[in-house]
Amino acid sequence: MEKESKSKNRREFIQSGARLTLALALGSVSGLALSKVVKDDYVWQIDPFECTQCGRCATDCVMTPSAVKCVHAYDLCGYCDLCGGYFKPDANQLSTAAENQLCPTAAIERKFIEEPYFEYIINEDLCIGCAKCVEGCTSFGNGSLHLQIIHDICLNCNECSIARVCPSDAIKRVPASEAYNVKGDFSKKPES
Repeated sequence: MEKESKSKNRREFIQSGARLTLALALGSVSGLALSKVVKDDYVWQIDPFECTQCGRCATDCVMTPSAVKCVHAYDLCGYCDLCGGYFKPDANQLSTAAENQLCPTAAIERKFIEEPYFEYIINEDLCIGCAKCVEGCTSFGNGSLHLQIIHDICLNCNECSIARVCPSDAIKRVPASEAYNVKGDFSKKPES
């Protein structure tokens, strides 16, 4: 009888241990799934009103080229002939020649509309997020060009390498539903 009781206790102990191990494993998997959901519910965002165009978005992002791109708020743009975001401050002419352009990668396309208006379109594939155009547009224009983290490109790192070095703390983690803080509507791209 004593041997049967020890055997039963041993069996119960092993079964309890197996249940506990299974419960811990399921808890770990659930915890990982929950942390993934929590991470995906938040994204990194640049506040364009806080950004100082320091250039670190181009150099400090883990992505090459950076996941930060210039966006154009078309409803704010003046469609200026002399665009501070397009032309170098000391440009020889108001032409599309490379030596006159402020953007080092020619990511801004200039298209004539009618005298004296021009349309400026950002080629996201060429943009490196250097903020030179944003600085020019903010200094000499109405600020319709500004930087944003493009979430289709961004890895959504747990700790954003750009946010760590941002001198103005313009990059913050926000709910995904508030992913883009923009100066105007940049979703209405002009017809080409």
